[in-house]
Amino acid sequence: MPVNAQMPVSEPHPHSHPHGHEHPHPTAAGRSPAARLRHRLAHAVTPHSHEVRDKVDPALEGSREGMRTLWLSLAVLALTTVVQAAVFALSGSVALLGDALHNAADALTAVPLGIAFILGRRAANRRYTYGYGRAEDLAGVVIVLTIAASSVPALYAAVDRLVHPRDVAHLWAVAAAALVGFLGNECVARYRIRTGRRIGSAALVADGLHARTDGFTSLAVLLGAGGAALGWRAADPVVGLLITAAILLVLKDAAREVLRRLMDSVDPALVAAGEAALLGVPGVRGVGQLRMRWIGHTLRAEANIVLDPRLTVAGGHRIAVAAEHALIHGVPRLTAATVHLDHTPEDGDADPHAALAHHAPAT
Repeated sequence: MPVNAQMPVSEPHPHSHPHGHEHPHPTAAGRSPAARLRHRLAHAVTPHSHEVRDKVDPALEGSREGMRTLWLSLAVLALTTVVQAAVFALSGSVALLGDALHNAADALTAVPLGIAFILGRRAANRRYTYGYGRAEDLAGVVIVLTIAASSVPALYAAVDRLVHPRDVAHLWAVAAAALVGFLGNECVARYRIRTGRRIGSAALVADGLHARTDGFTSLAVLLGAGGAALGWRAADPVVGLLITAAILLVLKDAAREVLRRLMDSVDPALVAAGEAALLGVPGVRGVGQLRMRWIGHTLRAEANIVLDPRLTVAGGHRIAVAAEHALIHGVPRLTAATVHLDHTPEDGDADPHAALAHHAPAT
């Protein structure tokens, strides 16, 4: 009997696979000091991700220690921001203002992230049948707006100082605040990396590495203070402009990722991996359309597979379950799939989808 049935799977399977978003960082062993310095500088100027998906992975989600580390480290960043803002009010250093706003934006992203994380734990219901994972996409929008808001006063202050130059007061305090910024980010980096490696959270390790690169921004403020001490009045606003440029690069990267998420974009490599996994299932003769979308920080898929028309319903169902299982193992962060069964046509068979033809969108 031909099989052409759709078997939705409403709940993720109990087994999970923490395929985190990892940033490979080779160990320092076997590399020269110059090579290590080039690696750190390259990482420092590379915009890092503020996408929610990259901040919450299964290992972090399931660990109280991981979430405690995230919140405590962001509290350190908030304290660092307060110290730097106070010194800016005293000294008028626009470079320090840019660094404080950068740290503030990083700290404030914890608020929408935490709200989205809490909402995402709520069970699906008859109104939100896919659950509340999309709250993370809304958090991504808030994060982008936060980064954008932090760039505006930093840019304005730096340009205004270039047009109307004046000396920076209390350079010793600016230098001390820059060191506070560096030490704060470095402490956060060490804490996140250590905890992330202990609980197996790639997201927390990556966030720690990003905090470490943010420390270089604070050191740039120190260089600006040094230039001002040597009599170069433009040193402070020039460093402020460089920090603003770094914030704008992060903004561009984050906005692009959030826009892609809102448009249900996925990496084509994930689709290719899913197709390969389906074709490896015994009994699957072909793969039709395979679609994926992010629901929070996990993936769901819809797949059409082609089977032998002589299979029974029970036989087709067994293959459908095996296909979903193969998808979950073959695609990182995929937790559930809906598998639709088609069959290879036989002579004289009518098109089984003819009744749906007039519903197809016009091309």
